[in-house]
Amino acid sequence: MDLSGFKAYDIRGKVPSTLNPDFARNLGFAFAQEFNAKKVVIGYDARLSGPSLYLALAIGLQAAGVHVTGIGMCGTEEIYFASFAKDFDGGIMITGSHNPADENGFKIVRRGAVPVSGDSGLFAIRGRMASHQDIPDALSGSFTKASFRKDYIDHLLGYIKPETLKPLKIIANPGNGCAGLVMQELAARLPLNITIIQSEPDGTFPNGVPNPLLLENREATAKAVIESHADLGIAWDGDFDRCFFFDEKGDFIEGYYLVGMIAEALLKTNPHAKIIHDPRLVWNTQATVKKAGGTAIESKTGHAFIKERMRAENALYGGEMSAHHYFRDFAYCDSGMITWLLVVQLLSDSGKNLSECVAQYQEAFPCSGEINSTVEDIPSTIRKIEQIYTSLPNAQVSKIDGLSIAFPNWRFNLRGSNTEPVLRLNVESRGNIRLMEKKTKELLEQIRHGD
Repeated sequence: MDLSGFKAYDIRGKVPSTLNPDFARNLGFAFAQEFNAKKVVIGYDARLSGPSLYLALAIGLQAAGVHVTGIGMCGTEEIYFASFAKDFDGGIMITGSHNPADENGFKIVRRGAVPVSGDSGLFAIRGRMASHQDIPDALSGSFTKASFRKDYIDHLLGYIKPETLKPLKIIANPGNGCAGLVMQELAARLPLNITIIQSEPDGTFPNGVPNPLLLENREATAKAVIESHADLGIAWDGDFDRCFFFDEKGDFIEGYYLVGMIAEALLKTNPHAKIIHDPRLVWNTQATVKKAGGTAIESKTGHAFIKERMRAENALYGGEMSAHHYFRDFAYCDSGMITWLLVVQLLSDSGKNLSECVAQYQEAFPCSGEINSTVEDIPSTIRKIEQIYTSLPNAQVSKIDGLSIAFPNWRFNLRGSNTEPVLRLNVESRGNIRLMEKKTKELLEQIRHGD
């Protein structure tokens, strides 16, 4: 059995070479054994391989005596919701998120939607699977179909005041992932003018894999916003735990600025709360949170790290520039639905459009956005950059996650990918877009062409 799909926070791999029904059956059995689980909720996203993996996962769980509840096609956050709002010992979501159509994966949580990562049980599950488990043919557990979507949507609506929303015109683009299933029901309960494009879940992804971080996947949403004179556009990845925004001009908004905007809005009703953020781009978030009376806390990138830190600090909200937004009242989990609802509430309350709301942040701290470079040797390239820039005056170094070096008027973060030979660069400045652009160009020269 190929166990290379086990990563630090989840399981990902190609179908059927790495992930297949035999793998899923073994995973279900190993999960139940490792955590002594008796009641588990499972679901799958729009990928064509989802149903067969779902069926096999359920069989493996039942072979271990688990009473399985299957909620069918759903978003990852619907599994999170069931795991903390209903009586389950854990949940498993089958999703490839934003990866290519021939890949899939598993995200695993315990009771209370606590994530299972490499150091909290995921690698122990891998060890059980590697030991050639003796899985009985007889199924001592059970399987029940259910839906918790109404309760989930009721929960989502608790984050806003629907009666105060203005009738904003919104383009929503699920990208043929699962978000359309929830958006149809939310739209019916909100005083908004929502047009959903690419709404039908389709695992062949006829409009490209649902990943709005890819430039070519932004065009459809931006064009629809412009042509319909909408107030904003929203797009999601395949399992909709991330959402992305386009302003009324069709311009894509960097996720970094949404972190500060949402933190500021939440701090108005939760003064002095703690806000967790990732280390890639930080100055805007830190300045905004401080001005709003909160405490900004830097955490290592990645959902397991963010959630763990949020629990430890009892933080109100956590945000990553990659468009993951985490909420204390959602069991510290990330939600691509709560996020856009909060933004629409903020726009309604402020009377401003989205471009006006983010302009102050963009002007104060212009950023490069994340730029990827393929390199042969990640560690040596990072060492080289560190040597060059720490030799400059006033350099302040942090290694919370990758390499961060800050100067009085600009800073950067450089991180290596865990899965491919790629370096990810983020640069920002204090109110000087030309300086930011100059330093970005300079760093890319050093990363890609320097000796």
